[in-house]
Amino acid sequence: MAIADRNSKPGILIAGCGKLGGTIASMLKESAQVYGLRRNPAKVPEGVEGIGADLTRPETLVGKLPDNLDTIIYCLTPSSYDEKGYRDAYVHGLSNLLEALGNNPLKRLFFISSTSVYAQDDESLVDETSTASPTRVTGQQILAGERTAMDSGHPATIVRFSGIYGPSRRRFLEEVIEGRMNPVRPAPFSNRIHEEDAAAAVVHLNALALAGKPLDSCYVASDCEPVRLDEVVDWVREQVPCADPVAEARKGGRAGSKRCNNRRLLQTGFTFRYPDFRAGYREMIEKG
Repeated sequence: MAIADRNSKPGILIAGCGKLGGTIASMLKESAQVYGLRRNPAKVPEGVEGIGADLTRPETLVGKLPDNLDTIIYCLTPSSYDEKGYRDAYVHGLSNLLEALGNNPLKRLFFISSTSVYAQDDESLVDETSTASPTRVTGQQILAGERTAMDSGHPATIVRFSGIYGPSRRRFLEEVIEGRMNPVRPAPFSNRIHEEDAAAAVVHLNALALAGKPLDSCYVASDCEPVRLDEVVDWVREQVPCADPVAEARKGGRAGSKRCNNRRLLQTGFTFRYPDFRAGYREMIEKG
């Protein structure tokens, strides 16, 4: 792909320009030349240059990558929620993209990961130095993808997100309101981040990378208040009329019980718009 003046704006590729990737792209498009890679390039946000390719099929990448890339933000979602789907998305897809990139050097490769790589279930505080030894095969494939990024030969940073929620991810809130969520008491600790903060955190780290600032190899991206799931449910029930729990109501997630520490991210100067669940869910409730 021929590209004009490299010095005009930084070139940024969002590999996996879906829900989260599309929000990141929209935040970056005024200050950078942003390329959104997805199977259907017509679905990238306005102002973003779409690249149609399937990262699990390397032949679809031939001749598609621009030659002015400063950073890549790898932000794929598995097409199926099993071992193969995760391996294709997090390992094979990234390997194929790096192969297609060739010898073009990057200022930074960002790999969007998950706090599901932590298997801790003892309510302990986890951060970037904590052991990541997932017991589920899906988490194991995400961790393998992290290693692929770190072994890429490019400066790489892993961003491990906790549960992302927000206006386009309303499932939990709707389950509470409709009586389909009724956790045990006391419930395990849960961790979350508003989708706007999730995208803004990546944009913030990307700006540091483009400015030549030092970055760590890994950041935990979660809001400032780990909280037991039943406390969140009780708070929602106090804010809005909710149906009584049904007999088959879900008891909660499958993420164990740990408390994610975001200190390293805060130390970069990042500020949360939604520092706790109340700020995020209150706005969602008020806006209906």
